[in-house]
Amino acid sequence: MRELAVTDTHALIWYAMGRHKRLGAQARAFFSLVKKGKASVYVPAITMVEVLEAAHRGTIRIDGGAESWLQALLASGSFFEVPLTSEIVIRASGFHSIPERGDRLIAATAAHLDLPLLTRDPDIAAAAGVEILW
Repeated sequence: MRELAVTDTHALIWYAMGRHKRLGAQARAFFSLVKKGKASVYVPAITMVEVLEAAHRGTIRIDGGAESWLQALLASGSFFEVPLTSEIVIRASGFHSIPERGDRLIAATAAHLDLPLLTRDPDIAAAAGVEILW
């Protein structure tokens, strides 16, 4: 059985940029399982938006370009997009203790899928009642 988790934006960016030392031990171990084909990551639509916006602003630089990297990531068979659905939006409306809209939607995605969240932010995971992997 494959391990499954939802990723927060910063975890995916650090993975993408090869900054694995910035990831917590659990997140590093999880992404290692992904590389071995033993785990899969669900990528919320808002996470993809935030990655592309960060690349556009120049905050991050991904070799080959963020758009190409994202397309390759989703074609890998290990990363799967999670569309922003009405169920996720409605669930996020109950998480206003999380100040940022993107974080609410990411937390709601993990809660909707009933999966752990790869994040360094324990407050968003706690607000959504999901397990944190960091």
